[in-house]
Amino acid sequence: MSFLHALFRMLDTIAPAPVARAHCDIPCGIYDPHRALMAAHTVVRMVTLAQELEQKHEQHDADFRNSMIRYIATKEEHAEVCKHEVRILWGDYFKPEHLQKHPQLHELVWKAMKLGSKARQEANLQAAEELLETVNKIAEIFWETKGIKTVRVKAPYPTARETVYPKL
Repeated sequence: MSFLHALFRMLDTIAPAPVARAHCDIPCGIYDPHRALMAAHTVVRMVTLAQELEQKHEQHDADFRNSMIRYIATKEEHAEVCKHEVRILWGDYFKPEHLQKHPQLHELVWKAMKLGSKARQEANLQAAEELLETVNKIAEIFWETKGIKTVRVKAPYPTARETVYPKL
């Protein structure tokens, strides 16, 4: 052990540095529920496209199978992205005081996880729409914790479902 290392070790014993604490892994201010919302919209869209494809095709030929596989793969990927993004908000952004002010937050996050799994397991439009609505509610709480009002509008995407935007 070097002399300098021994000196710093002795100083740390005499006057230890205070423990630094943070509520997140990365600097605050970069969290946003947008990716979770876009992923939930994508799940809705892929289920809709899969249902439309099933209705249009009498034969399950190579083109049908190719499109269906792509829709399903995309649906599953985005359901997982949605879950991942909600987990980041839950684990890294939301604090105990947010939960105190919004006690429904725990239930909403749990519901989003379950609906994300259901959206992966099934081609269930109702589950996909519930996932989107649940993430919308989480987004409203998120923006409220930042003191920013939100607005719900018809999304400019083919889903045509409501989505939450911050009112800036």
